[in-house]
Amino acid sequence: MYRANPAEGAAWVTGASSGIGRGVALELARRGYKVLATARRAGELEKLAAEAGGLRGRIIPAPGDITGRLAMESMVADIESAHGPIALAFLNAGTYVADKPGDFGGDGFRETLHLNLEGTLNCLAPLVRAMSARRKGQIAVTSSVAGYGGMPRAIAYSASKSALIAMCEALKFDLDKVGVNLQVVCPGFVKTPLTDLNPYDMPFLLELDDAVQRICDGFEKAGFEIAFPRRMAWSLKFLNMLPYSVYFRLLRWRTGGA
Repeated sequence: MYRANPAEGAAWVTGASSGIGRGVALELARRGYKVLATARRAGELEKLAAEAGGLRGRIIPAPGDITGRLAMESMVADIESAHGPIALAFLNAGTYVADKPGDFGGDGFRETLHLNLEGTLNCLAPLVRAMSARRKGQIAVTSSVAGYGGMPRAIAYSASKSALIAMCEALKFDLDKVGVNLQVVCPGFVKTPLTDLNPYDMPFLLELDDAVQRICDGFEKAGFEIAFPRRMAWSLKFLNMLPYSVYFRLLRWRTGGA
């Protein structure tokens, strides 16, 4: 299965202005890639590009909003026209927005699904067309261990991340036939500005640099899933194999329902 390298094209990272996306963009530049970094905050991307000065590769700001379907089609076309083929894409942009109390299915729910699921699809579709046509490329989609099953207080988040896993599983059958390597990234808790807002205990919390190394090392391997920390990932996989009566009891006990 194809594995990207800097000699064969650029890397594209979405959600690159902070957290995991920012860290991965820098690490790929260290490994020699020309990285096109996308996020809505153009100023943060400029700072990121400056921070990459002196690395083997470089970072080029490519500001944009992944919720725009036509904008992402143009983004992929413009990147490949100006910088050559995208050899590696890390579709990482995502969010968690809680519904207001008593407003299940409200604006927070819809914003989470719109960005996490539809936004990722907006980036994935033009990449699939371009890479399939040349029968070469690598795409990694960020999901979460929260996508293995429904988690307390993460209704929209779990739903969106579960959908991403199922979409990638189904799409892999088609992409394997045309030489495109599709991977799904399922982190547990990673210390980022997003998780800093969580008001509850986060087991097996990883430092950002540790998570970034695991992800980038995973790009260089052939496996479909990059999941970490393994203790958390495998525990949740096992939990989801149990009868629902046990699943709900154990998860409620472990999380206190929150």
